[in-house]
Amino acid sequence: MDISVVIPVFNEEESIRELADWIERVCTSAGLSAETIFIDDGSTDASWQKIEDLARERRSVKGVRFRRNYGKAAALHTGFAEATGDVVITMDSDLQDSPDEIPELFRMIKDEGYHLVSGWKKKRYDPFIKKSTSRVYNLTARIASGIKLHDFNCGLKAYRGDVVKSIEVFGEMHRYIPMLAKEAGFSKIGEKIVEHRPRKYGVTKYGIDRFVKGYLDLLTIGFITRFGKSPMHLFGLLGTLMFLAGFVMAGYLGIKKLVFIHNGLRAPLVTDSPYFYIGLTVMVIGSFLFLTGFLGELINRTSSERNTYLIKDKVNL
Repeated sequence: MDISVVIPVFNEEESIRELADWIERVCTSAGLSAETIFIDDGSTDASWQKIEDLARERRSVKGVRFRRNYGKAAALHTGFAEATGDVVITMDSDLQDSPDEIPELFRMIKDEGYHLVSGWKKKRYDPFIKKSTSRVYNLTARIASGIKLHDFNCGLKAYRGDVVKSIEVFGEMHRYIPMLAKEAGFSKIGEKIVEHRPRKYGVTKYGIDRFVKGYLDLLTIGFITRFGKSPMHLFGLLGTLMFLAGFVMAGYLGIKKLVFIHNGLRAPLVTDSPYFYIGLTVMVIGSFLFLTGFLGELINRTSSERNTYLIKDKVNL
């Protein structure tokens, strides 16, 4: 199989057949064997019925339906697990991503040796607030990751097959898959300007909550890529430094009292100094941080796979 096209779906019943026909037409014209995997992320409309109808008509269409809405990252994670193509391409189901980009994306992976190629919607048809927040996201992600991409959140991406089998997409991390791929050792990441089409059916799923989630996820992935395998390196270091700082404060007060006693002077009570309470608090916090790192190491070495999603139905899989 040359290509697996993974498409998350959430209430997009009007566009599913048109999108599947378009993908099949493009791949057939380019002489590429392809499978299209629709992941119904708990849709409440007739999206799953449309997917089932297509799967009955053609073996190249496959589908998975979740019992509830888990989010785009969960849909991509499940689609990646089911994909069998040498190249895996992701796109949104709302027809704003053009399947005409598939042959060139495939060529860039196969002929130019890219591990991942991300689309860049240079000309966008999104609402002003979405375009504005995307610019902020992308600037921050470029600075944090060192990956020179203009559009981290573009749904149209191409991956070498082994890339999607080597990364774990969870939470809302679909925005930062290039960072996950780089951390996994797939460093040849390219970019291609792609067509962004006006929305034809339905309404956008974008909300203001994604602005907050996007930055929290960026902090999360920054932590995971640096300390996910060794949380003790962060928490242990911070805990040790804080404990030592508190110990120095308490030690200073103790030495000061001994000096007073040695010189026959009336020594003030240690508990009368605010440094005693500050030092004690810092030592306790440092101890907790150290224990957090220790427990993180234990959990990291004994935890099993975290991503288990309740799947209701499958077709052609």
